[in-house]
Amino acid sequence: MTPQHFETQQHFERTIDRDQRVEPRDWMPDAYRATMVRQIAQHAHSEIIGMQPEGVWITRAPSLRRKAILLAKVQDEAGHGLYLYSAAETLGADRGDMTAKLISGRQKYSSIFNYPTLTYADVGVIGWLVDGAAICNQVPLCRSSYGPYARAMIRICKEESFHQRQGYELLMTLMRGTRGQREMVQDAVDRWWWPSLMMFGPPDTDSTHTAQSMAWKIKRHTNDELRQRFVDMTVPQADALGVTLPDPDLRWNADRDHHDFGAIDWSELKRVISGDGPCNAERVAARRAAHEEGAWVRDAAVAYAAKHAARQAGREA
Repeated sequence: MTPQHFETQQHFERTIDRDQRVEPRDWMPDAYRATMVRQIAQHAHSEIIGMQPEGVWITRAPSLRRKAILLAKVQDEAGHGLYLYSAAETLGADRGDMTAKLISGRQKYSSIFNYPTLTYADVGVIGWLVDGAAICNQVPLCRSSYGPYARAMIRICKEESFHQRQGYELLMTLMRGTRGQREMVQDAVDRWWWPSLMMFGPPDTDSTHTAQSMAWKIKRHTNDELRQRFVDMTVPQADALGVTLPDPDLRWNADRDHHDFGAIDWSELKRVISGDGPCNAERVAARRAAHEEGAWVRDAAVAYAAKHAARQAGREA
């Protein structure tokens, strides 16, 4: 290691130790850069793929108000993806390359979006449980050690918090409705509860990235810590809604001052991540089709930018 390399390594480590931000022009270890690109790309892909499960209900929303709410939410998710792709680009990643890796299966997105939205109640449950889990996971990322990612997360978390409240309000409305509507909500909760717990990733004992990510202060809490926080937050909300969480082992533990909950079927998570979930092929195929059908828009934008730059150069000459 050269003296200059040693000095830059020491500066990076002091930045992390002091809880300061690493910025794009700062020196960083290759492994740190690769970890950030992997995490931000996966997050960006999740936002974009996550538009699909709810997007199919836009044309079937029961009222103009509900349609407008859902349109706004799906639009927000698109914006989150753009923020995050931009953050990844500050690390030298290429947006086109990330998209190519997504549709070829070389980069992942959250397993939760590989489940179908069978009823309109699923829209509310996604807002309540899925966005609720996302908030638990993402609020600490506002203090991530990489500056562009942390700053993007501030706005994203504010909007996700609003989405969670929208979902909860929708479920509360349905639970005040007919017996059929209440049964529809309970069915959706039964189907989404366990996949929502899996959103936090594998248990700490099996997580290959957590230890290093926490040492670099990319993450602030382990997967299991965040999962426990989500369960503790959600149980009283379920009581207020009047729904039953589908876990017979779920109960308050006064000694731990937390809720105990049942064993998660980690084989299902591995199966879905490996591409064998209910909607894996459908989600990627839809993203691939959108990318291919939008090629003319990207080509037109590039041509316009080149034409504008040529005109500007001519004026300066």
